[in-house]
Amino acid sequence: MAVGSPETVILKPRTDKREYRRIVLPNSLEALLISDPETDKAAAAMNVSVGYFSDPEGLEGLAHFLEHMLFYASEKYPDEDSYSKFITEHGGSTNAYTASEHTNFFFDINADYLDEALDRFGQFFIRPLMSPDATQREIKAVDSENQKNLLSDAWRMGQLQKHICSKDHPYHKFSTGNWDTLEVVPKAKGLDTRLELIKFYKDNYSANIMHLVVYGKESLDKLQNLVESNFKDVLNIERGKICFPGQPCSSEHLQILVKAVPIKEGHMLRIIWPVTPNIRYYKESPSRYLSHLIGHEGVGSLFYVLKSLGWAMSLTAGEGDSSYDFAFFCVNIELTDSGHEHVEDVVGLLFKYIALLRNSGIHKWIFDELVAICETGFHYKDKIPPINYVANIASNMQLFPPEDWLCGSSLPSRFDPSTIDRVLDELTSNNVRIFWESQKFKGCTDSLEPWYKTSYTIERITFASIQQWVEKAPNECLHLPEHNIFIPTDLTLRQVEEKVKFPVLLRKSSLSKLWYKSDTTFFTPKAYVRIDFNCPESKFSPEAVVLTDIFTRLVADYLNEYAYDAQVAGLYYSIQCSDTGFQVVVVGYNHKLRILLEKIISKIKHFEVKLDRFSVIKETTMKDYQNFKFQQPYHQAMYYCSLLLEEQMWPLTEQLEILPFLQADHLMKFYSCLLSRAFCECYIAGNVGSTEAKSIIDHVEDVLFKSSHATSKPLLPSQHLTNRIVNLERGLGYYYPVEGLNQTDENSTLVHYIQIHQDNIKLNVKLQLFALIAKQPAFHQLRSVEQLGYITVLRQRNDSGVWGLQFIIQSTVKDPAQLDSRVEAFLKMFESKLYEMTDDQFKSNVNALIDMKLEKYKNLREESAVYWREIFDGTLRFDRQESEVAALRELTKQELFEFFDSYIKVDAPQRKTLSIRVYGCRHSAEFQSTIRESSQPQNCQIRDIFSFKRSRPLYGSFRGGLGQMKL
Repeated sequence: MAVGSPETVILKPRTDKREYRRIVLPNSLEALLISDPETDKAAAAMNVSVGYFSDPEGLEGLAHFLEHMLFYASEKYPDEDSYSKFITEHGGSTNAYTASEHTNFFFDINADYLDEALDRFGQFFIRPLMSPDATQREIKAVDSENQKNLLSDAWRMGQLQKHICSKDHPYHKFSTGNWDTLEVVPKAKGLDTRLELIKFYKDNYSANIMHLVVYGKESLDKLQNLVESNFKDVLNIERGKICFPGQPCSSEHLQILVKAVPIKEGHMLRIIWPVTPNIRYYKESPSRYLSHLIGHEGVGSLFYVLKSLGWAMSLTAGEGDSSYDFAFFCVNIELTDSGHEHVEDVVGLLFKYIALLRNSGIHKWIFDELVAICETGFHYKDKIPPINYVANIASNMQLFPPEDWLCGSSLPSRFDPSTIDRVLDELTSNNVRIFWESQKFKGCTDSLEPWYKTSYTIERITFASIQQWVEKAPNECLHLPEHNIFIPTDLTLRQVEEKVKFPVLLRKSSLSKLWYKSDTTFFTPKAYVRIDFNCPESKFSPEAVVLTDIFTRLVADYLNEYAYDAQVAGLYYSIQCSDTGFQVVVVGYNHKLRILLEKIISKIKHFEVKLDRFSVIKETTMKDYQNFKFQQPYHQAMYYCSLLLEEQMWPLTEQLEILPFLQADHLMKFYSCLLSRAFCECYIAGNVGSTEAKSIIDHVEDVLFKSSHATSKPLLPSQHLTNRIVNLERGLGYYYPVEGLNQTDENSTLVHYIQIHQDNIKLNVKLQLFALIAKQPAFHQLRSVEQLGYITVLRQRNDSGVWGLQFIIQSTVKDPAQLDSRVEAFLKMFESKLYEMTDDQFKSNVNALIDMKLEKYKNLREESAVYWREIFDGTLRFDRQESEVAALRELTKQELFEFFDSYIKVDAPQRKTLSIRVYGCRHSAEFQSTIRESSQPQNCQIRDIFSFKRSRPLYGSFRGGLGQMKL
């Protein structure tokens, strides 16, 4: 019988109607039960207080490897992957991660199936099976995961920081593991990795260092019974609390300047100090207070000055890697080319700002503002998916007392200047580590980090040298921020005039269309506004696309110092290119939302090109475009797939070719053309009345279309932009072979796309049902059994209302053509399994999909994203969930078989496929062989993307449909 803890009062948001209970099982396993009668998804997470810091010497990655292996099988459920199969078949998902001092396992599932899911999940921690065959195969999966990370600057630079610290501290370790650490080296030492894995599990996985969170629709008593029955047998070996005292950095690792060579273009400066961990004083929140000020972007801030000088593109500050025993405070500055030449000045200005903070003292009004922002954020927090909620809380349980499990360190409440001063006093030149990353250091390094092969060199820096940098840094006007005008004070809920289930077309004119949805679900003081500026000139040419991109970046840049306070206070905005022009989105507390939106519209109206900012933004844009080649190969394959399918898409190569020649006067001329004719498609939802919604769009029209110096005129009927999709040929398989853009990347990728239909309710549900049924078997066969690669995915694809199925595989072990053949082999193998499906299995899968479709939206953003997709695509099926559920209830097993036979089955008469084959450097010989081969009758190689697109018919656009665009 578990010991309940009624005396524990867990702090929860005022708006949270869920019930919580802490219990401790007789085996000392601590659990939090969450009862939410309204939920349609159940979830659970187990946090085990052991991570890669506990890896045995010479078995790097063992904790991470164990995390992988626990998913395979157990004595009670010996069929391989049966846990993941059960979860997937009942509308859920699974995942896990290994951190330095904990490993977190979590899942969600349709709410009716929590009991059996917990039974299967509990076996991870009771009697898992780790067969020799599965162990050997999964080492390859870990190695593939590591291969994926080898050319990622985030992983490379993170490991470099760990490498340059004490070898005696576990922070120094390599966490992921690879084939060498888990197979080659142990074997050479006479070790059996499987036996070491089992030993590690038995020595460390103990109930007394586990924290469980279970979230369901059941009552707390029922949830308690489920937890007791499914986790009572977890063994408690009385594992002592695992501690790693001491600091990662000794004196030799401080006062250093590390110059490192990244993969990507650009320059990054990371200034890092070992500090007292914030978690020790989380009520006082010293690191939060300091990160708020050092990372501020308003007038007078460090970033504002660096930006004004043209030296920085972005700046973030805050606590980085940390535990209870150590922490690092990090300031990360993305430098411009000019900033790279002034690094000493940049560091000098940072230390000047830190000196300003010391000399100004610790201000209670600043702390009080943070408290107000954090309290509002906590008490009006959006609901998030249960799977994320339980994973977050489970990790909090290891760190915080029960009353703070939900809020963690997010609620500072105790103003203590001495505590903040203590951390501030640790940000000194005697205590600093500076990491400076740039490709300009190629050929100037003398060391190689062993795991990721990052080139670097270390220079000593002294207190005196940093003092010189401070003294010669520009005398700019650094000062503390002003009071934040965007902190909301009116959090009242508007009276809903008329309860509507779906968005309504509130008004329509030649200038705009306004869709509106009042909040009848979430009851939060928040709103969502999206305005899509349909501008035909934005897509006219590759040059127009680039200039539109720079225009949106510049508008955001001009707004930054004003609007930064809004984002701090929970009011977010974005200005980005879209398929038809550009979009403005503002979402957050509605109280001051209109002030921010009107400022954005004013900036668009009175846009000017400032030469200094144009140069910086052009440089940023160039680097972003250039760095696409360093994206994961599967991202590149997805890009080529879109380029082949979308009528209105210009290639990145052409945009890169044009960008260097664009000047400020080009943009100024283009701006006049861009907005010369426009149409605003608008969506407003949340805590906003219909009259106010109309007033907001009235203001947009008045400023842009109706003022004495109008910026825009209405679109002519022929000018409305649509995005049409290439219609592939039935019975023909196209493939596009291409070399990976980064020819030092060994990974190859296949995207095997099966185009099926244009939006149609009956066909939609058949496709969705097939994808649900085939998802886990595909993952199991192609990843777990064949070990083709860590990234192995089967999912649906929707391009402007044209639906299809796609397999995505990234691999170093097979070239893309071989991956293609393995996908087809899987479909042939799966064919018989599909036909063998019983009526009960079919019904179970249909019910699982229905449950998934009836899942309620968690928050305003999620709901708005779904409805906006319907508006933007022109499909306008706001009742899609209900319509597809009705279609599913009528669907027969035979209809599903016929759908498979017609559209998906290999050699099906209506099958339309497109394979994107991206060849990594390991398969360059195979690429050369492929491009020389001639097309076969049913298998056509695409040699030129644009000739192919011009030769194919297009699907009609829903945005051009009857009544959609007729004004």
